Amino acid sequence: MDLATLLGLIGGLAVVGAAIFVGGAGPTFYNVPSILIVMGGTFMTVMVKFSLKQFLGAFKVAGRAFSSKSHDPENLIAEIVNLANIGRKEGLLALEKATIGEAFLQDGIRMLVDGTNQEVVKAVMAKDMQQTMDRHNWGERVWRAVGDVAPAMGMIGTLVGLVGMLVNMNDPKAIGPQMAVALLTTLYGAVLANMIALPIADKLHLRKSNEKLIHQMCIDGVLAIQAGQNPRVIESMLKAYLDPAHRDKSANSGK
Repeated sequence: MDLATLLGLIGGLAVVGAAIFVGGAGPTFYNVPSILIVMGGTFMTVMVKFSLKQFLGAFKVAGRAFSSKSHDPENLIAEIVNLANIGRKEGLLALEKATIGEAFLQDGIRMLVDGTNQEVVKAVMAKDMQQTMDRHNWGERVWRAVGDVAPAMGMIGTLVGLVGMLVNMNDPKAIGPQMAVALLTTLYGAVLANMIALPIADKLHLRKSNEKLIHQMCIDGVLAIQAGQNPRVIESMLKAYLDPAHRDKSANSGK
């Protein structure tokens, strides 16, 4: 579980909730018509923008925002260099028995063991990477659409509440509930967009960028192993993906 996502989301909502209840107006901020307009209207509108599969898949992809499973490039470099040493000393067939933690790397190594042509290996792995990025990209786009639509639905709810209020100006008892709808829909829309949807979209973008980096490193590593390059050269090549500070740290730890 990613504590940053979990604590940030729960903590942000808790702060707003605490401010409401400390002010003694907790029940006032619960309004069913406002919830229906914002939640129902937002998700129905977003569904129009995407296919049903993409829309439903976004909720599954959102789970990645709460997952702490991120790939460590430094560990991956060490794993690829170890595989390069085995391949150079014992041959590519010896890699079949190697234990590989990264699934994408394992698929690439399996193709080497099977004697697949280098161009085919590169094309298959690049295609696999692109398909993975496309799936993650659609999930991110759906949540960004939620972030865009929610405030607009809040404004629509505000207009609905104002119209109802103006129609019932002669009935003071009806003005209050309509005003509540007018104001709370704006609040609900802002909370849904800025405290839930957009942060999830940003975290999914971060996860996607990390996975793309890992996949690119795997492709370069597999092709270098197949070409029989020196493990030291492979290590230096892959360290180019790291930030300069991490490169220096990795180099010092290896001394």
